[in-house]
Amino acid sequence: MGIHSDVVGLRASKISSFMVAASPNEPRVIDSKTSPTQDAVQRGLKMAIIAGSVVAVPTLVGCRVIPWAKANLNYTAQALSISTAAISAFFITADKTILKHARGNTIGKYDKSS
Repeated sequence: MGIHSDVVGLRASKISSFMVAASPNEPRVIDSKTSPTQDAVQRGLKMAIIAGSVVAVPTLVGCRVIPWAKANLNYTAQALSISTAAISAFFITADKTILKHARGNTIGKYDKSS
């Protein structure tokens, strides 16, 4: 009883033939210094820093000057508003960057005129 060696060899050959490159640009992407994911993270971090800085200044100034904000927005609310802007900027930019790279991999693949 058991699994015959012929069946095991057949299964191994099917698995190895199943693994193919994800796109025609795969060797170029592997050889490049940054992958699309690393590029997306870098751009997302840059935008998160910019968005956090842009939102932090009016939030902190407004909470010191505007009477309603001074009375109703504590430090946690200020931190949440700033971090919300930074996090959303990170994810929106990273998503757009990844989609841009994905579009670049599929241009011409499904084009009927080519």
